Amino acid sequence: MYINELYDKLPLLSAETYTYISRDGDCHTESEPVLTEHILDVYLNDRLTMKLVCIPQYLTELVLGRLLTEGILEDASDVEQIYICEHGLRARVILRGNKGENETLQATVADSHPQAGRVALDGGASREPFTELTPSCCTGNHILNDYFLTGKPVKPVTPISWKAEQVFDLADRFHAGMPLHGQTWATHSCFLAKDGQLLFQCEDIGRHNALDKAIGYALRHDIPLTECIVYSSGRIPTDMAMKAIRAGIPILASKASPTAEAIALAKEYGLTLVCAARRDRMKLFAGTKPEV
Repeated sequence: MYINELYDKLPLLSAETYTYISRDGDCHTESEPVLTEHILDVYLNDRLTMKLVCIPQYLTELVLGRLLTEGILEDASDVEQIYICEHGLRARVILRGNKGENETLQATVADSHPQAGRVALDGGASREPFTELTPSCCTGNHILNDYFLTGKPVKPVTPISWKAEQVFDLADRFHAGMPLHGQTWATHSCFLAKDGQLLFQCEDIGRHNALDKAIGYALRHDIPLTECIVYSSGRIPTDMAMKAIRAGIPILASKASPTAEAIALAKEYGLTLVCAARRDRMKLFAGTKPEV
């Protein structure tokens, strides 16, 4: 997989002025940093397929993770190349082999920048009608068509042994705080760990994005997700549980609560689901019990 990222240190925060009003009648002007919303257009084989609302960090990881958890990729080997423009506004992904070849896709692959590995858009692709699917994130993310969905059945997760202390350690790390959340109180976080070692941590506007970034990081760095634990700051409905299941993650932990449907899904697919995971306690809703 060839990766070419041209963006670097895009603005994450905006200084905004507001009027502070207290119950005792105090009224004055203050200023504080506020998250910016970044929109990333994702093109697959020259077809605009997704619009992701995010913060502009770890964009390649976000794209890779989202493609996997939406059932477009099976693993990183399905991707021939990925390019992120200098403004972080467009991602262009070329899939290997016959991925997407059943579509009537008249895309022309052109190397318009010899060193960038870019793929030029077909002149008419952006004017084709879209089939909009239900967004999988509260931030307004959209999948604009289903041309590349594989339709393959979701496989059960293979359980692994684990220790409660591994989840408690991640809860400790979350409690220690994250940079953007500390400034804005407006992000979700996700932590990726393997064999008791923290491998990656990230933030985003939405919990779905943060989880996808952690999954994408593992894909990018050849980390076996089947041996990992993921800890999320967000609640776990069925779409969050399904992301972990599609990725083959055996243990999904969260500071927040699950839905009844997510618990049933976890039991059906063998996902170990740990919620309300705090520094001193946790609730095991599905899957294998920790080793003593």
